[in-house]
Amino acid sequence: MAEIGKIVLDSGWLAARSTEVKLTGTQLTTTHPPSGPAAPWMEAAVPGTVLGTLVKNKAVPDPFYGLENETIIDIANSGREYYTFWFFTTFERKLSGNQHLELNFRAINYSAEVYLNGHQKVLPKGMFRRHSLDVTDILNPEGQNLLAVLVHPPDNPGTIPAEGGQGGDHEIGKDVATQYVQGWDWMAPIRDRNTGIWDEASVYVTGPVKIIDPHLVSTFFDGYKRVYLHTTTELENKSSWVAECNLNIQVTVELEENVCLVEHLQTQHVSVPAGKRVQYSFPELFFYKPNLWWPNGMGKQSMYHVSITVDVGGYGESDSWSQLFGFRKIESYIDKKTGGRLFKVNGKPIFIRGGNWILSDGLLRLSRKRYQTDIKFHADMNFNMIRCWGGGISERPEFYHYCDIYGLLVWQEFWITGDVDGRGVPVSNPDGPLDHKLFLLCARDTVKLLRNHPSLALWVGGNEQVPPPDINDALKNDLQLHPNFVTFDEGGQSMQGLSLESKDPSQYLDGTRIYIQGSMWDGFANGKGDFSDGPYEIQYPESFFRDDFYSYGFNPEVGSVGMPVAATIRATMPPEGWQIPLFKKQPDGYVEEVPNPIWDYHKYIPYSKPGKVHDQILLYGVPTDLDDFCLKAQLVNYIQYKALIEGYSSKMWRKHTGFLIWKTQNPWTGLRGQFYDHLLEQTAGFYGCRCAAEPVHVQLNLATSYIEVINTTSEELSNIAIEVSVWDLEGTCPYYEVFEKLTVPSKKTVPIGEMKYPKTKNPKPAYFLLLKLYNVSDYGIISRNFYWLHLPGGDYKLLEPYRKRKVPLKIISKVSIRGSTYEMVMHVQNTSKKPDPKRLTYRNNFITRQDSDDFDSSSVEPVDNGTKEKCDARGASLFQRLRSHFSRGTEDPVVAEINGVEEGVAFFLHFSVHASKTDHKEGEDSRILPVHYSDNYFSLVPGEVLPIKISFEVPAGVTPRVTLKGWNYHTGHTVF
Repeated sequence: MAEIGKIVLDSGWLAARSTEVKLTGTQLTTTHPPSGPAAPWMEAAVPGTVLGTLVKNKAVPDPFYGLENETIIDIANSGREYYTFWFFTTFERKLSGNQHLELNFRAINYSAEVYLNGHQKVLPKGMFRRHSLDVTDILNPEGQNLLAVLVHPPDNPGTIPAEGGQGGDHEIGKDVATQYVQGWDWMAPIRDRNTGIWDEASVYVTGPVKIIDPHLVSTFFDGYKRVYLHTTTELENKSSWVAECNLNIQVTVELEENVCLVEHLQTQHVSVPAGKRVQYSFPELFFYKPNLWWPNGMGKQSMYHVSITVDVGGYGESDSWSQLFGFRKIESYIDKKTGGRLFKVNGKPIFIRGGNWILSDGLLRLSRKRYQTDIKFHADMNFNMIRCWGGGISERPEFYHYCDIYGLLVWQEFWITGDVDGRGVPVSNPDGPLDHKLFLLCARDTVKLLRNHPSLALWVGGNEQVPPPDINDALKNDLQLHPNFVTFDEGGQSMQGLSLESKDPSQYLDGTRIYIQGSMWDGFANGKGDFSDGPYEIQYPESFFRDDFYSYGFNPEVGSVGMPVAATIRATMPPEGWQIPLFKKQPDGYVEEVPNPIWDYHKYIPYSKPGKVHDQILLYGVPTDLDDFCLKAQLVNYIQYKALIEGYSSKMWRKHTGFLIWKTQNPWTGLRGQFYDHLLEQTAGFYGCRCAAEPVHVQLNLATSYIEVINTTSEELSNIAIEVSVWDLEGTCPYYEVFEKLTVPSKKTVPIGEMKYPKTKNPKPAYFLLLKLYNVSDYGIISRNFYWLHLPGGDYKLLEPYRKRKVPLKIISKVSIRGSTYEMVMHVQNTSKKPDPKRLTYRNNFITRQDSDDFDSSSVEPVDNGTKEKCDARGASLFQRLRSHFSRGTEDPVVAEINGVEEGVAFFLHFSVHASKTDHKEGEDSRILPVHYSDNYFSLVPGEVLPIKISFEVPAGVTPRVTLKGWNYHTGHTVF
């Protein structure tokens, strides 16, 4: 008897262009299977796309490098047959009596013909739907099975106008497919339009009865002390006889490492008629004071393990299903004061600070490891929401798994955009895809795929557009809320406390999350669908703080620059792409940046806005080369995004309920709107965000010069103080002030007092400001914030000669290693002056947030349907703890000193990790990526010490080298 459950088919695939294969699918899967990667067959990327396979085999150049995408033939010119491909693999699976095998494809773009052992099955169209084929009767009894899949591109791939545009000629909108593939103002066209088996392929063994799409819902009563878990599932009897079943549900929670508690174990008897599907709802399970799931910054992401098994009389265990589940309730309504949509989680308001997300990779080279890095980066920036933009994909369960783990709420849109579905230039078709029934089928299937994830917060019909009326009405009906999840007035009063005799909420398609028809409707932007998001260009930092910057309560898209570091430019472009922009001064005094053609192709967005914003890079002087330009761009990135978040946070609840930055990352090597690049190297903007979006934050209002404290937590801050110190370029402190005996209520922004410098006598034209918020009781630092500032109308050109100032540093490194994973703590000290004992925050007692443990969840994988994870006899863990345990370092701490004799601020320090190679070639990118830093692009005033945590994995056989650079340390120093 074969073991029940899933086997993923993610290796051993071959692919070939259909026009180069002179065999039928029947021949390929009977008499003439390909024997290996010999022409025209090549190793295939599954999951993946045709273009991804071609790139993998170097049959085409890397479309993300330089201008190479222009050398790859577009489907509009080649015809659909050119990107119609065969995919072939084999698998073994022997069944015993009453067992069944399904061949599953979690998504294919766009349609396919499947051949298994000579038998044909046709898969219908649609990029966002699951396909399940019962192939029990056509399995090879000898064990080996031959599988060939002929994948066809979208029916309407469209053409790419010479001028580019948003979604090309918009033809892709006629299909139920991703729309970014025709190109956007941040993305070049994807030549095959993502044709391929782009998501998981698998075979799945069950007994006579199969579990299908269980739905888990929790309802709350008595102030979240009393909770009920509701569960409904479908059962399919594949046999020819009535199946008498014992249906079991078990809920388990891990109390501490290797100790788990079975909260509930319940068995119900169900009869399933022969060849039929039935829906069954368990009696609700009661929990008293359960551990709740909270978003990032509000608390822990507590998860329970829910497993369902079905035992069939005369057979035994027939199928199993399991899921990590978080008890939480999300509500939202339009706030009367601001007009913005306000979200509550578990009854507490949450100020939304998040980002817009496209997808990990434009060629759909998706992986759990990449998802983990992506989502952890967002959590590291202290974001609490990710918006999955409608022109991208409905994200995969692995994406949602890590959002569950790291506490990122998700706004998931369906596949409608304003540019392609009713607006744009030329005006596009407003009636959506040609096949409305297909759209709705894909939407309902997507809901079933994702609805059990606590991170999923809301469904949205489309980006800057609503779906056609019939689709919109159907989605409103399908996604109607169960009464327990309805907020019936603008004051946020919920109908909590309904009778448990009302319809079981798990019988709804979803029933727990709101559906909003479009991204600029119903509490987002101006709420009426008019273009009222943005802006998307460089701004003066103080502009973000002004009340006239953005008029509405919740901004779903506000964007800016995103230049990566110089090493990324060199790694992704040939030398002609290393030329920095020309700075053309206009008659009115503004400067226009003219980028080189490769930067222009990669959608570079300038650091100037002629007529409105003077060039922010030139504030530091004219860049001399690529390294100088990119370093100055990082200075601007840091200021720009920190000011953006601080400006919105300054008006929390008074004017705004939230905002989402356009956008957090690029699915290719783009040069705009990103906090980390496609190679996973963070920009300085990443750390500007991390600082500004911390749950408790001290900041300077750049418009009013008032010191403010932002408290987004549920706890009042009391007995706190703020230390304000100004430092000049000579290393002296001309201004020092302490605000004491402060109290800041929960969920409030409080102005503390005016920062009087530079209104004092003889202010310096450029200076540094350090703010520290600390507990008076133990001088524990809660928030630290560093600025570089200039006098009104001035600039930062004095920082250029400051680069020659040699400020001494001392770095003490401690390292722990487990396998290929390194975890380091770097204590970086500015030794140009001894700490002043009168300034007690120099004790550097940094407080760790209770919910901000720097998890390493490399071993935490999504729990797949069909897997079984139970406590064994020794009490082994249901799922491994997030905290990795490292072997203790056996060596003494490593001490590195950077000599210098001058006092001053060690400015804009940043670490990087490299591979030490004896055969290193000049120009080769030696960086190890990704790396997680607790902070980077930081500055230290004289005498100050800052601990920096660094974690990363190294390839086999590689020794890492940690380098420190900075404004005063431009040559770089190896510190480990």
